[in-house]
Amino acid sequence: MAEASAPRPIGLLIAALGGEGGGVLCNWIVATAQANGLPVQSTSIPGVAQRTGATTYYLEIWPETRAALDDRQPVLSLAAAPGEVDVVLASELLEAGRILLQGFVTPDRTCLIASTHRVFTTGEKMAMGDGRLDPNIVGKAAEDRSKLLISFDMQKTAEAAGAPISAILLGALAGSNTLPLDAADFRRAIETEGKSVTMNLRGFDAGLNAAVATEETAAAGSGGEPLDDEPAMSVLTDAEAKLPAAVHATLRIAIPRLIDYQDAAYATAYVDRLAAMPGVSGDVLNEVARQLAVRMSYEDAIRVAQVKLRSGRMERIRREAKADGGEPVYVTDHFKPSVNEIADILPDAWARRMLAKAERDAPSARWQKTLSLRTDRLGGVVQLWVLAGLRRWRRRSYRFLREQTAIDSWLADIADAAKTDPALALEIAKTARLLKGYGDTHARGTENFKRLHAARGGKALQSATDLAAAREAAMADPDGKRLDELLS
Repeated sequence: MAEASAPRPIGLLIAALGGEGGGVLCNWIVATAQANGLPVQSTSIPGVAQRTGATTYYLEIWPETRAALDDRQPVLSLAAAPGEVDVVLASELLEAGRILLQGFVTPDRTCLIASTHRVFTTGEKMAMGDGRLDPNIVGKAAEDRSKLLISFDMQKTAEAAGAPISAILLGALAGSNTLPLDAADFRRAIETEGKSVTMNLRGFDAGLNAAVATEETAAAGSGGEPLDDEPAMSVLTDAEAKLPAAVHATLRIAIPRLIDYQDAAYATAYVDRLAAMPGVSGDVLNEVARQLAVRMSYEDAIRVAQVKLRSGRMERIRREAKADGGEPVYVTDHFKPSVNEIADILPDAWARRMLAKAERDAPSARWQKTLSLRTDRLGGVVQLWVLAGLRRWRRRSYRFLREQTAIDSWLADIADAAKTDPALALEIAKTARLLKGYGDTHARGTENFKRLHAARGGKALQSATDLAAAREAAMADPDGKRLDELLS
């Protein structure tokens, strides 16, 4: 007869960002284990807020009660060891990647519970183009290396529940059924602590339900979130009939974005531009679809006002300020538009006169007006509403007309290259990554974009490899010095 395996401790590793309540989550788990008579030990390596330091907690729980152990005391470790962790909880996708990289998640043992949302690193934010890391790399590694994967957007779930992400994680842990504890045990720990009980229980239930739903649908896969907006659905149906399947996932994001930015006709124009590029391979067309959606929804003062009028903005601000009940929250939005930013939203003729005067008069060129609006009051909201209402006249504005001309030139360049060199066409499409932001950031990116275009016209960058190197140089150095060196 084979000898039964000896009991071993259950190891849990928590990876969180500063301020997300990782310590609170650790305390809830410890309290739950202790209330059920299970020996437990925890330790922490505190970091600092956001991306400047990791905040890690490690717990070990003995699966037998103290009564069953008599006077014996289990030996529990203070530190996690690669290959010896049973459950990993990560409050953000890159935190999951950090734990994966260190070898704590193994396919024979570990349940990985991770949020799919991102908190971008400083390096990602500073990049001239799209500096975001590819989330699919971490997602694929999580699937391959874990015994059980429970992942969903916990930040979105937390916002919907009006609860901290730590409560969502605790609910997901209960839903994983990886501990000799049930959901009622965890709920009692929240109630016993006595802090924000209603809010934390609401978050716990949301996390529990999301974890159960994730496990039930994991094998079946997901077809993406359905669109429930009728204009977007109508445009999308037409777009999917005209365009190959390679771009359909991008269309589901781009079309609602462009309708929100302008209107359904504008989204239809986006589809028509893509449909007017026959013979372009799927990967090239998908990159064009991504970058074209961004270029057609450029940031201007109208867009800023539109975003600040979002219905859920004040609720989000109240949550971030931790305002309770009827506690007042005062919101002041500061604007400092330059001459160019004002000209961007003016009718073409007016803008050209304003910019011509600025060229002749240096003080006019440097003029900036600081505006402070109390957007928690009706007066400030009305001013934002008036500015956002200029959207209906955006098609006549100075910047809109120039953006459309520049976009058409870029698309023609891609279509021309695609006839003989698809790799070069793809790199031309990717040059649009340099165009981002507003103000000085957008000006520098636009200048580098124009330099790459001019270098191609001058026969300096005729291969995909050379153009890719030049684009990376421009994105790595916003001042253009690395691009100067490469072009010289």
